[in-house]
Amino acid sequence: MPGLIQESPFETITVKELHPTFGAEVSGVDFQNVSEEQFKEIVAAMAKYGFCVFRDTGLDDTAHVRFSERFGELDNIRRYLIGGRKPRYDLYELFDAGNIDAETGSILDPESPRSHSNRGNGLFHVDSSFNPRRASYCLLRACELPPPGNGGNTDFADSRTAFDELPEDLRDELLSHDYVGAHSMAHSRKLGSPAFFEDVDPTKGTMTRHRIVQVHEPSGRMNLYIGAHLHHIEENGKETPNSWDLVQRLNQHATQKKYTTTVEWHSPSDMIIWDNRCVLHRAGGGTFEGKYRRDLRRTTVHDNSPTAWGLNPQDSVWMGFNAQAKPKHAGAVGV
Repeated sequence: MPGLIQESPFETITVKELHPTFGAEVSGVDFQNVSEEQFKEIVAAMAKYGFCVFRDTGLDDTAHVRFSERFGELDNIRRYLIGGRKPRYDLYELFDAGNIDAETGSILDPESPRSHSNRGNGLFHVDSSFNPRRASYCLLRACELPPPGNGGNTDFADSRTAFDELPEDLRDELLSHDYVGAHSMAHSRKLGSPAFFEDVDPTKGTMTRHRIVQVHEPSGRMNLYIGAHLHHIEENGKETPNSWDLVQRLNQHATQKKYTTTVEWHSPSDMIIWDNRCVLHRAGGGTFEGKYRRDLRRTTVHDNSPTAWGLNPQDSVWMGFNAQAKPKHAGAVGV
């Protein structure tokens, strides 16, 4: 039952469930000295719950990256550092998930190009589904937070239970077809801010392909691999009839209130780890935007499962920015 400390097979961690079907807050972890036994239990908790919240970890940037490396090979931001763009951090493995201007250190103007691109993060999505090799885990850590009551929470959706509870007709359709999703970061940016990105055409850029229905190997459960980056659905290399209708139906089904929950950030060094192969997430808005600093930093772990590369060649060129970007888009991510 959510909110209760669970009797469980875990010996080195304590788990409090956050939702009837997924999500947990984990305590008892000493992040300065995580034993191999405890790390295995964290991984096991991730397989069961899909995402786990850790309070007051005490991690700094270096320790955050070092701990993340225990999960596998990390992605980095180098491909985005073009046109004189500067990183905010010394460590290229850290992705900026906050609202701080890298050049000035001030709060981003809500109407700035990067703020417009960030609106796509407010839609339920899977990190890195637009990459040839998808992501497994993401580790998001708070460094600076708005005052309580000003928003900036992070929401999650349970895409495994969403698969389990598909309407019968939709479940039968998915299981009788080999549907492949075509993913584009430019697509989610345009969905998040359609007027600002009205002249961006995602179909003119590179898309990556991953199957819609997959087995989540750590748990053995079926999963819907969908989200806001999903532009259309294909079968045998061709877009399916009524593809966009199906994309919308799947995303709407998986993000119903009964499959979602919200995590409030309490204090700097709180961290959430989630598995992109079995949950969706989104950044929550609020009155903090343009007013209070929200500095969150994320590491992203490359998936190493047999389906990590989807239908994408392993020598694929990893895209940073879409070549369609116009001067007005300068500073936006993903176009």
